Amino acid sequence: MQPKRPLRFIVSGGGTGGHIFPAIAIADELRRLRPDAEFLFVGAKGKMEMEKVPAAGYRIEGLWISGLQRRLTLDNLSFPVKVLSSLFRSQQILREFRPDAVIGTGGYAGGPVLYAAAKQGIPTLIQEPNAFAGLANKWLGSKVDKICVAFPGMSKFFPSQKLVITGNPVREQLLERARQMEADGSNTVLLMGGSGGARSLNEAMAASTDRIAARPDVRWVWQCGKNYLDAFHECETARLPNVTITAFLDKMDEAYAQATVVIGRAGSTTIAEIEYLGKPAILVPSPWVAEDHQTRNAEALTERNAAVLVADSEVNEKLVPTALELIDDPQRRQALGGAAQEQAKPGAVKRIADEVLQLIITHPEKSDIHAAV
Repeated sequence: MQPKRPLRFIVSGGGTGGHIFPAIAIADELRRLRPDAEFLFVGAKGKMEMEKVPAAGYRIEGLWISGLQRRLTLDNLSFPVKVLSSLFRSQQILREFRPDAVIGTGGYAGGPVLYAAAKQGIPTLIQEPNAFAGLANKWLGSKVDKICVAFPGMSKFFPSQKLVITGNPVREQLLERARQMEADGSNTVLLMGGSGGARSLNEAMAASTDRIAARPDVRWVWQCGKNYLDAFHECETARLPNVTITAFLDKMDEAYAQATVVIGRAGSTTIAEIEYLGKPAILVPSPWVAEDHQTRNAEALTERNAAVLVADSEVNEKLVPTALELIDDPQRRQALGGAAQEQAKPGAVKRIADEVLQLIITHPEKSDIHAAV
């Protein structure tokens, strides 16, 4: 038997919090299971992962990569060069770091590094969080070894023999802290626009000054996103004494603990965290995402009366009144939260980490580190 040595993992997830935080959650769980393991994240230069990953305690390398625009733009002319550059750099990173497995949760950088790893015979795993698979993951599906998903019926996108239903990874330590915190007793609406922000949600808040002012007993925590803070932080709604506006929520556990009602997009991470906590929620699917996958995500809850759906086109008229109706209806809030919690898949992050370790154990070229696993 060969001597034991620390396992090495490359993790790639970026562009949005919905890719970054699941990636960090998986790394945290692998570090819990293998405290001596070594980690390297790979992200896209200039994207938020270059800030959030180091803040979580991990080293990150940035690739010169961006997405292909769906419309004809000058940026698309550089796309082939960026892909070739990122593939070359990914191969360098793999040679230098020598990972035992490479894990992807979505984002521009995942394509090159996972493709290069698969070509080199390194165990690879991707996590697809949505009910409708993204283009990059669909392309990688035929090349990687394992695909972890949250919804049944994903064999229409991926080879069925590679699929395992694990649920979506969430920051369980953070959410458990939120559970243990005591709310201050106030009625609080937590509006989350995502890491970049959601223009329509912000505009709905700005258009609802009178409605929000008329209910001083209801506190609003308005996460507008870094892209919109300058545009909205001086609007009349933001200056109300019962409204707190912020670009990003650094203490997410406290925000969740205080929330009586949660408003957000229907991204997979938001939904998984709402389910885990059993929070009554209003979901506003983004109309701008590929294949309208957020609507499909939301319908997985609304069909079970586990959330309220408000169309993006109707937020100005319906969003704030719907939130106030829920504040005034504790029985409905309890029903929504209970139904949401029934959909939760706690332990998803451990199931994914176990799949990664199992890949290493069973990989024919990794017999030299079986003792370490």
